[in-house]
Amino acid sequence: MTGTLDPTFAALPHRTLGEVALGRAADLGATHADFRFERLRHQYLAARDGVLQTASLTEDLGFSVRVVHGGAWGFAAGVALTEDEARRLAEQAVALAQVAATMTRSPVELAPEPVHADVEWVSPYDVDPFELPDAEKADLLVGWTRRLREHEAVDHATAAVQLVKEVKYYADLAGTRTTQQRIRVDPELTAMGTDEATGTFDSMRSIAPPAGRGWEHLTGATHDWERELTEVPVLLAEKLRAPTVEAGTYDLVVHPSNLWLTIHESIGHATELDRALGYEANYAGTSFATPDLVGTLQYGSDVMHVTGDRTEPHGLASTGWDDEGVETTRWDIVRDGVLVGYQLDRPMAAAMPHLTSEPEHGRSNGCAYADSPGHVPLQRMANVSLQPAPDGPSTEELISRVDRGLYVVGDRSWSIDMQRFNFQFTGQRFFRIEDGQLAGQVRDVAYQATTTDFWGSMEAVGGPQTWELGGAFNCGKAQPGQVAAVSHGCPTALFRGVRILDTTEEG
Repeated sequence: MTGTLDPTFAALPHRTLGEVALGRAADLGATHADFRFERLRHQYLAARDGVLQTASLTEDLGFSVRVVHGGAWGFAAGVALTEDEARRLAEQAVALAQVAATMTRSPVELAPEPVHADVEWVSPYDVDPFELPDAEKADLLVGWTRRLREHEAVDHATAAVQLVKEVKYYADLAGTRTTQQRIRVDPELTAMGTDEATGTFDSMRSIAPPAGRGWEHLTGATHDWERELTEVPVLLAEKLRAPTVEAGTYDLVVHPSNLWLTIHESIGHATELDRALGYEANYAGTSFATPDLVGTLQYGSDVMHVTGDRTEPHGLASTGWDDEGVETTRWDIVRDGVLVGYQLDRPMAAAMPHLTSEPEHGRSNGCAYADSPGHVPLQRMANVSLQPAPDGPSTEELISRVDRGLYVVGDRSWSIDMQRFNFQFTGQRFFRIEDGQLAGQVRDVAYQATTTDFWGSMEAVGGPQTWELGGAFNCGKAQPGQVAAVSHGCPTALFRGVRILDTTEEG
């Protein structure tokens, strides 16, 4: 189900302020100007051991004007919803561009984009969480923690949810006008316990992903919370008694609840073109996957097909048009294991034809996003996903192919270098595989590789029945820092000969 645009947003003066700001920017000689008006509502609720501990609700409302004048960018933002303020911000943006022009070596160039006149998009969801009583939401989380603590292995239990409702209006001098509304939710529960015999303390977290959905995501319509509440304490009890892994080389079967994060760090960030060009360097580094390697870099095995997608239903990065008025789309990043594309906003798309002969480049694929009305749009990550094999095997079939290995479920910590190449990842649950069968949990596990070695070792991907959409709310980029939500879909996948570390020994 797709919701309807919030009428309280429609009543705000965004259209009038946009026309005033754009008109003033045009009068001052701007060759490009865009206007964004946004209202973001954030709610966070958290419970521990049967008691609600945190309940916060914040709202961010304002607008911004961005211009190109004299070949340079200018930007200004404010919160006073008046026509005088709209004119003032346009003037301020132009003034800043005039200063920047004296220091700009190459004029700003934007890839062309058709006009999208007065279009609207609302993300699909059933229940708007912001229309529910806070007590109802709190009661669900409190009940989860009480249920977890009924198990003897659980000393403490927490449950939390982040909720976001983002409504945004965009307009530019070319005539594009878009109004969009997105809701996203991020729930989790965690059980913590101690093994008294060994003094071992550990935790076990749910594997429910955040999603571009409504409150129905927490009530069983889209995720099996009953199973999580039953299994998490049992898994924790087993983990507390589990032996430490023996370091060495293992085959891995990796579940989507873990693999999504490896995709995010080693493919998603590595194929942002501004990072690959060195424009983005201070925050999390650049990328080994430089444009001179497009069409030749063997990123992984020939079963590797990775797409960028800002249209995936319920994806956290999905929307109808981006923050530069570009209609969103789906495209290939890695095809048959070879790097073939990047994530692009309009300035990066304009640069791309000069860097590669690949014919599909030269248009933005809709990757501009700003996390608030007070921030300038950046090139941000799409829903970068590993595609399943059309007639691929089940997770059980992949496990059956392994004589000695590990089955990895759930994400935990990670580390990757400043070029997105050398990495290690841990997880929530590691199960030994012996002769094609699961043989109990092991602890203190991390897998380590280089990006190309890891993806090159991928022998098989599961079928569509194994594909799941994971993701996070907290992808960081830029200075001043911005945070964006992004999803990554993937099937269960089989990797051969991966190095496994004993994290206790390494520590």
